Amino acid sequence: MKARRSNSREKILAAAADVARETGPGSLSLDAVASRAGVSKGGLLYNFPTKAKLMQGLVEEYLREFEQALESARTNDRGENPLAVYIRLSANDCEETQPSASWIFSAIAEDPDFMTPIKTFKRQLFERLKGETPDLKSLLVCYLAIEGLRSMNLFDSDVLSKDERQLLVSSLLEIAGSMSPMLP
Repeated sequence: MKARRSNSREKILAAAADVARETGPGSLSLDAVASRAGVSKGGLLYNFPTKAKLMQGLVEEYLREFEQALESARTNDRGENPLAVYIRLSANDCEETQPSASWIFSAIAEDPDFMTPIKTFKRQLFERLKGETPDLKSLLVCYLAIEGLRSMNLFDSDVLSKDERQLLVSSLLEIAGSMSPMLP
């Protein structure tokens, strides 16, 4: 029975991600998600009692996927340090078209705990990078520059041209690459 619930939850999250990409998260309809997932609205509400909880589930799933991509890249790219992997993956993520942030504000208004998994993930990621990066000053510059790119992307306020973003990312990768790895 537990595997069935997990499967329904995964189907609902996949359907919600598809609907959000097509219509924008602000226009996300629970009926549309249930229909796309092939579950009843009651089944959707069993897994996600509110639209805000569904959006929180989407965020948590995104964070899990980013963590998996980070781990996969780190194990596959033997020569690249953890900070460079983070910069590269984040920069690629920022190049994808993202919808407006209005849905985030709606979700926060409905449930202020919406931001908790994001804050927790970012804090854990920063602490991990801090433990794996020998130069805190360089880490701070790189981390905050990437978070700035993410924020501009999220709020659709990107003032940098594509060439300027590429120059920033290559500069950050140069900074990350100049650090010698920390020895265990």
